[in-house]
Amino acid sequence: MRWAGQAVAINGTPVEEGALPGLQRLGLVKSVRVPQFEGMTFHEVLCKTALNKVPNAAALPFEYTVNGYRGCSHACRYCFARPTHEYLDFDSGADFDTQVVVKTNVVEVLRRELRRPSWRRQTIALGTNTDPYQRAEGRYELMPGIINALAESGTPLSILTKGTLLRRDLTLIAAAAQQVPLSVAVSLAVGDPELHRDVEPGTPTPQARLALITAIRDAGLDCHVMVAPVLPHLTDSAEHLDGLLSQIAAAGATSVTVFGLHLRGSTRGWFMSWLARAHPELTGRYRQLYRRGAYLPPSYRDMLRERAQPLIARYGLNRDQRFSSNAVAAEVSAPMQPTLF
Repeated sequence: MRWAGQAVAINGTPVEEGALPGLQRLGLVKSVRVPQFEGMTFHEVLCKTALNKVPNAAALPFEYTVNGYRGCSHACRYCFARPTHEYLDFDSGADFDTQVVVKTNVVEVLRRELRRPSWRRQTIALGTNTDPYQRAEGRYELMPGIINALAESGTPLSILTKGTLLRRDLTLIAAAAQQVPLSVAVSLAVGDPELHRDVEPGTPTPQARLALITAIRDAGLDCHVMVAPVLPHLTDSAEHLDGLLSQIAAAGATSVTVFGLHLRGSTRGWFMSWLARAHPELTGRYRQLYRRGAYLPPSYRDMLRERAQPLIARYGLNRDQRFSSNAVAAEVSAPMQPTLF
């Protein structure tokens, strides 16, 4: 079992004997509920490793990831990382949204691993699993230590987030970019406020993320934007893409990547349950689109590319594609390998 390697014994046994077996294996210290985070439980664990080696890294633009959290309060209906919660004996639906595992000692462990003579300063990707700037980061403040540790060790890094909490660390991130290669990307795929509230209920609003893009650029950093996942028949119209990309360009983004929704594992059932409630007229179309598996058929992908590329060119959003392959590879590959987390 992957999690056995992460277990930390305290006096020979886990601290909370009543914890789920997955959390016991992970080294649970305590579970916390606080009034500021109503409906959420934080499970504080002690990790043995911080650097996660990416399987088949030769096919990706990064070899390692660091994830301070498992589970995510963003509660995106389509989140590709939902199945990873099942390795902790949680469900991939409501538990993923409300039961957040926090590696409270991740900075200490990361610094120790970066000091190893064998460390070759490979690029580290932050945000390939769950969002490093989700709400829990406001309480635990793991990211400043992670960013400092990587920059001080000379390790390049990339950050991908939907969380406007990144603003808190902009000065730190800009300083780190003077020390090591560093890229920042914001995920923004839904421009319609009503649809956003329904499909991404725990995330900052589209307008807040547009303001974040501007703040990143004002800090002297490039900002890539992930317009992903595009939701078939909901956010894939030329009108929606045009409106969203024009706003992204006006906010100052350097470049974008556009690609469609993937539905793997238990994420498929969770998303389709929401679709049946919110847009029952689309369930038949989705079953047809995904009848052969988790990915959209080539004909749809070709259509989306042909629709998006002229808009990307029109708004000058193809200036810097350094983050693009990184982010796409993370989204496509990471959730298929639980050893990343």
